[in-house]
Amino acid sequence: MDTKHIRIEDYAYPLPDGRIAKYPLVERDSSNLLVYRHGEVSKDVFHNLPNYLPQGALMVFNNTKVIQARIHFRKETGALIEVFLLEPAAPADYEQMFTTTSQCTWNCLVGNSKKWKEGYLRRELEVKGERLTFSAHRVGAVGTGSKVEFSWDNPAVTFAEIIDVVGELPIPPYLNRATEASDLTTYQTVYSKIKGSVAAPTAGLHFTKRVLDALDAHGIDREELTLHVGAGTFKPVKSDEIAGHEMHSEYICVKRQTIEKLIHHSGAAIAVGTTSVRTLESLYYIGVKLQENPDASMDELHVNQWEPYEKQPSIEPMQALRNILDYLDAHQWPSLHTSTQIIIAPGYDYKIVKMLVTNFHQPQSTLLLLVSAFVHGDWRKIYDYALAHGFRFLSYGDSSLLIP
Repeated sequence: MDTKHIRIEDYAYPLPDGRIAKYPLVERDSSNLLVYRHGEVSKDVFHNLPNYLPQGALMVFNNTKVIQARIHFRKETGALIEVFLLEPAAPADYEQMFTTTSQCTWNCLVGNSKKWKEGYLRRELEVKGERLTFSAHRVGAVGTGSKVEFSWDNPAVTFAEIIDVVGELPIPPYLNRATEASDLTTYQTVYSKIKGSVAAPTAGLHFTKRVLDALDAHGIDREELTLHVGAGTFKPVKSDEIAGHEMHSEYICVKRQTIEKLIHHSGAAIAVGTTSVRTLESLYYIGVKLQENPDASMDELHVNQWEPYEKQPSIEPMQALRNILDYLDAHQWPSLHTSTQIIIAPGYDYKIVKMLVTNFHQPQSTLLLLVSAFVHGDWRKIYDYALAHGFRFLSYGDSSLLIP
C-alpha cells in the first residue's frame, strides 16, 4: 500500500454529538471495554482488563502531565488576549523551563492576535502569598504561532507555580464546554508525573489504583515513558490524501531502564494509548539511526514523519533497542531525550507494540489511521460495534483493547 496516497475520506464514520462523552464516569474503571481479539469483538468493563492480558507481559504507560496551558490577559483597551503554551523555546528543556524564576520563552498560539500587535500584556498575581507582576511580550513568529517571552518580578516564584495559578487546563475543543474545576483531576491520569502536555494521554484516564494493583497481581510488568502531547493531536487532516498532512513533532523521554525492560521482554510491549505507541515505535527508527551513526547527537535522532515508509531497514527490533542502550551507556546518560514526528497509518509495519489499549477517536483523524494500521484495516468492524452497543467516544469516553 502506498501510505501517502491514503484518502482520508475513507476513514469517515457517523459520530453524533450525543455519542461524545462530555464528562467522565464517576468511577474511571467502570467504563465499557471493547475487546478486539483476532477479528472477534466483545464487550466488558474496564476493570476486567487484566483478565485479557498474558501474564508476564510488559505494559507501557505515558506519564506526562497536562499543564494549565491557556493563559488570558486583558489589555487596557478591554480586549481579551489568549496565549496558549505549545512548547518551551528558551530554555527548551521542559524540566528547566518549569523551574525558571524570572523569565522564559514559549512557542504559543495567540487568540485575538490582531488586538496585540506590540507591547506588553500584564497581570498582577499572588502566588504562594507572594505578589508579582506577570508580563508577556511577543518577540517573533514561529510557524503559524508566536514566540512569547514571559517575565515576572519575583524570583521566589517559578514559572510552574505561576501557570498553576493563572493558567487554565485546556480540555479538548470538541467537548464544546468551558473547563470546570473537576477537570483538573479527571483530565489527568492517576500516574501523571512529568509536566508538559497540553492534552491528556486519554487511554490512561480509565486506570485506577484498583486496576494497577490487579495488573501487578496478574504479573504484568509496568513501565513508564514520557511523550508530551501537543495541540497538534487535535489538528484535522484537511488534505484529500495524507501526503498533504504535516504531523506535529513531540518531545519524548525514555529511561535506560525502560529500554532494558523492553529487551528483557524480547522487544514486545502492550501500549497504553497512541502516544505510547508513537514513542515505542519511534524507538525502532532511533535504533536504526544509531546503527548507521553511533555518534549521532540526540537532535539527530529525531524521527521524521515519513521515515518508516522511505526506509526498509533490515535490523530486528531487539538490535535497534540494544543500539539505544549502547548509545546511552557510551555517554553515561540515564535516559534518551529526543522528538518524534512519526505518522502511523495503513502500510506501517509495527515493530514493538503487540497489544493496544486506546479510546475511540475522531473520524478522519491520524489517530484512527494508527488504529487501522494496528488491526490491519479492520477498524470499521470495531467502530460499528462500538456505535451499535452504546459505547461513549473520544477523550472522556470508553476504552478498547486491541489484539490483532
